[in-house]
Amino acid sequence: MAGGWWAKAQGGGMLLALLGWISSCVTTFVPLWKNLNLDLNELEVWNMGLWQVCITQEEGVVECQAHGSFLALPPELRISRLLMCLSNGLGLLGCLLGALGLEGWRTCEDKPGRKRRLLLGGGVTLGMAGITTLVPVSWVAYNTVLDFWDETVPDIVPRWEFGEATFLGWFAGAFLAAGGLLLACSARCTRTATPLAPACHQAPAARGLAGGHHLHPKNADLVI
Repeated sequence: MAGGWWAKAQGGGMLLALLGWISSCVTTFVPLWKNLNLDLNELEVWNMGLWQVCITQEEGVVECQAHGSFLALPPELRISRLLMCLSNGLGLLGCLLGALGLEGWRTCEDKPGRKRRLLLGGGVTLGMAGITTLVPVSWVAYNTVLDFWDETVPDIVPRWEFGEATFLGWFAGAFLAAGGLLLACSARCTRTATPLAPACHQAPAARGLAGGHHLHPKNADLVI
C-alpha cells in the first residue's frame, strides 16, 4: 500500500512539474505582464512583456514592437528576463531527471540508489525552477504596485496594472515548487532492495551445483 501511495505521489509530482514548466515558458514569452488603459483612448489596451509591447485595438488588431535596447529596460525587466530563461532550463532539466527516477520506468531498475538520486536531484532542480519563477514575477508585481500608488505622479497619468501573465507566473512557480517537493519526498521511500539476478545469467557450473548435479570422481579424473 505504501509503495502504491508513493508511486501516485511521484505521478502527481511529475504532473505538477510539467504544468508548472509549460506555464513558466508561456509566462516568459507572452506580452501580458502589465496592462494599461488610456483614458484618452479607451479603445486601445497596452500590454507589456519581457520582450515586447503590444497595442490591442477594439477591432482586434494587435500591433507589437520589441523593446529597443536591453540596457534601456528597467532593472526588474532585465533581471526578470535572465531569471525566467534560467527557470525554463531548470524546469526542463528537473522534469528529465525526475522522469528517469520514477518507479514505473525501467531505467536504472537494477540500481535503486541511482534512481533515488535522480529523483531527489529532479525534485531539488524543480524547486529551484519554482523559486526563479516566483522571484521575477513578484518583483515586477511589487514595482507595479509602487508605481500605481505613487503620489508624486499626477492623477491624469495612466498607470500600469497587473497582467494575466503575472497570475500565470505565480501559479507556475507554485506548481514547480510543489512538484519538486513531492518528488524529493518520495525519493526517500523508493525501494532499496536490489533485484536478484535471473537464473539465465548464472554460470553453467553454478547452475549445475544449484541443481544438485555433482561430478563423479571418475569423470573428474578424466577431466584432469
